Amino acid sequence: MAEDLTIVSGQKSEQYESLIPQIKGLLEGEANLIANMGNVAAALKEQFGWLWVGFYLVKGDELVLGPFQGPVACTRIKKGRGVCGSCWSQGKTLIVPDVEKFPGHIACSSLSKSEIVIPLYKNSELIGVLDVDSFELNKFDHTDQKYLEQIVGLIQF
Repeated sequence: MAEDLTIVSGQKSEQYESLIPQIKGLLEGEANLIANMGNVAAALKEQFGWLWVGFYLVKGDELVLGPFQGPVACTRIKKGRGVCGSCWSQGKTLIVPDVEKFPGHIACSSLSKSEIVIPLYKNSELIGVLDVDSFELNKFDHTDQKYLEQIVGLIQF
């Protein structure tokens, strides 16, 4: 596939439905995990214009920054700290409508207002997270959860 995206507007579900086949095309035939995570982060940021989209991978007792799109980010996060560390410790997707109200939130950027974090699994083991931050409060919902979980499921870890 050419490395161009067709960006669509409209309802959120329609945007995801248009983007998913394009992401499949980007991932098809590419075995390199870093390249694939980078393209997924870029495709999501391009389509939705979110503040930050990226991956953190489990390395020992920390999440370590992986491929991302957006402003510079926190490099390491302990298990249970912030939204990403909490997603890791709980093993489930977390949707945070207002990051200022999340206990222990790690403010990598003061521009972040809401966040969704999706766990990444390989053979039933949590190996990382997809972290998405928005400029807007209450930006993420169960539609985002459904489609983002589907998208991370396309990546071969």
